[in-house]
Amino acid sequence: MKRVFLIVLDSFGIGEMEDAAAYGDVNVNTLRSVSSSPFFHLPHLKRLGLFHIDGAVGGEREGEPLARVARMREASRGKDTTIGHWEIAGICSRKPLPTYPEGFPEEVLAPFREKTGRGVLCNLPYSGTQVIQEYGDAHMETGDLIVYTSADSVFQIAAHEEIVPLEQLYEYCRVARGILQGEHGVGRVIARPFLGPAGGPFTRTPHRHDFSLLPPETTMLDQLKDAGRDVIAVGKINDIFAGKGITEAVATGGNQEGIERTLEYMDRDFEGLCFVNLVDYDMLYGHRRDVDGYAKALSYFDGRLPELLGKMREDDVLMLTADHGCDPAYTATTDHTREHTPFLMYGKKVKPGNLGTRKTFADIGATVLQCFGMTPAFSGEGMLEVEGQL
Repeated sequence: MKRVFLIVLDSFGIGEMEDAAAYGDVNVNTLRSVSSSPFFHLPHLKRLGLFHIDGAVGGEREGEPLARVARMREASRGKDTTIGHWEIAGICSRKPLPTYPEGFPEEVLAPFREKTGRGVLCNLPYSGTQVIQEYGDAHMETGDLIVYTSADSVFQIAAHEEIVPLEQLYEYCRVARGILQGEHGVGRVIARPFLGPAGGPFTRTPHRHDFSLLPPETTMLDQLKDAGRDVIAVGKINDIFAGKGITEAVATGGNQEGIERTLEYMDRDFEGLCFVNLVDYDMLYGHRRDVDGYAKALSYFDGRLPELLGKMREDDVLMLTADHGCDPAYTATTDHTREHTPFLMYGKKVKPGNLGTRKTFADIGATVLQCFGMTPAFSGEGMLEVEGQL
């Protein structure tokens, strides 16, 4: 194979894992929940084989699948973006990244205040849209930074763009990233700029930027880059891997732009991987528990899928998967949900079939390398079988 397009439908889980209750998740299933919406319409994913996957509900199987499909089990201890993507690329995280349900300790905040010269507001788990409404005025009056977290392993800094210019906010995030290592090595430090008049309402701007922990081990991205292959990151992939193993990157403002950039890369000549994250399912609909919005976003992707398939060349492979769940109908929390994820692999040379349930997301990274005749430097088994292969 010459080109692999690996698209992560961020948070598109297909049913709880066996240990979901240990993560606070009971009877969660993102696919089942969104399939209840009148806006749910996935004819092309259905034809590829989405409902042939073990345990997939919400639609009927239609003939034999066109794709090679599997249900993926997460071996890492976690259910967040960083750990999910890292495992897809070959890193199994046996220890969860740290979270701060009661806020960050003084041993983190003291050096942060000292190095930024600014105070800290909030320091609690919070909704990102709610925290700026409640602390926005105090921030504008004092210049103190709104620091908050979530159920994820994140340190988030919100600041008004007219009070703290973007580059200064990004520098504060770099300061935090330098502090948050080792025991306090959160997965991501996130800049959350916003705008609005004194008194509100305040609105987040599209200038978010993530500063991720450097992946601690070799990934399939590193192996591809070291072998002279292209590794193109679309969306927040570059942030998640802190640029490690990536040769080219483009940021996107949402799913529509992510799909457009992917289509543009499909028109380009390169040899290697185009790794795409479509974030809207998680960011705009999963965490906000918007079932219809999630269903509409999935249906939009399904409607664009024929364009992606139509641009595939003889030696191309398209892979679709997810990094965790975020069941929009689960109201016990607004957190991610511990779920299996789907895997669909399509190509003109790829033999269709159902591979059952896999032991780790790392099989995806191993399969990407297998497409290029490479052996993974991590635990993972390739899933590729080519038509006509014995």
